[in-house]
Amino acid sequence: GTFTIRLLQTTTFQNTSFVDTEGLGLLEDIELGSLNKHTFSIRFYQPWVHPALPQADWDTIDNLLKIYLQQFNHLVNEGARQRDVPYPFVVQCMAGCELYPNRTSRVFAYVGYNGQDFLQLDTENATWILSQDTNLSRYVQSFLQNYTAFSELVEILFNETCVDDMEVLLQYGRAALERQELPVATVFARTPSLDQLLLVCHVTGFYPRPISVAWLRDGQEVPPGPVLNTSAVLPNADLTYQLRSVLAVTPRDGHSYVCRVRHQSLGTRTLLIPWGDSEVILITGLVAGLLAAMAVAAMSV
Repeated sequence: GTFTIRLLQTTTFQNTSFVDTEGLGLLEDIELGSLNKHTFSIRFYQPWVHPALPQADWDTIDNLLKIYLQQFNHLVNEGARQRDVPYPFVVQCMAGCELYPNRTSRVFAYVGYNGQDFLQLDTENATWILSQDTNLSRYVQSFLQNYTAFSELVEILFNETCVDDMEVLLQYGRAALERQELPVATVFARTPSLDQLLLVCHVTGFYPRPISVAWLRDGQEVPPGPVLNTSAVLPNADLTYQLRSVLAVTPRDGHSYVCRVRHQSLGTRTLLIPWGDSEVILITGLVAGLLAAMAVAAMSV
């Protein structure tokens, strides 16, 4: 499959003398480590990350980060002073690389300002492209073009070593990346008014993140629309995920409803949870439609 390494930086400039920086490294959705904001050194979160690369490589990365962040804070404050930028403000940076199944790759870098897209790096031409055209963005564009430490960091960490290092990390972290946790699904109802019933399908505890959750009415999938509201996939504290799908129906409308869940951990099987029946049905993909119809028919008897 496709794998992505992302380095995230959020720096809050409260005033000219107080700067707070948060940093995080991710392989897919696995947190590899974070930045110690006081020493600008790396804190490793996974036991397999540090042994994956030689200590000399980590020393190089550590030194580059320190130089980059020290210069970054100084130069941003200097630029804010010259351009009369009001404090406080927040600068966000994201950089990394994607590795595709055919072993081709893509390097990326983005800069945000106060939550807005600001600049992105054209890695082929080593130039910065404006995401919004303002006096400030043009100034930052010129500033980054001449910011040697940042250019070197991008060149060394991403153009030269990102994909190579990612392939090593993929080997060391294979067990974490291939982890699979089964979804646990429950269906319940809420009645906000006498003429409306909200059927809630809550699915939790699954990993990896991609999942398919749908409502079936009399065996047919309910299409997207105003009566169907499915949340974003949200993280749990135990490094699994959850979501809920809510279907608005009329009480005692004569239809039967089933929540259908498909997930990588289930293989070719499908999870069916009928409304009004606590029994969870686990079926193979080949006969999903047939058994869903049978379950609906049984519920309507």
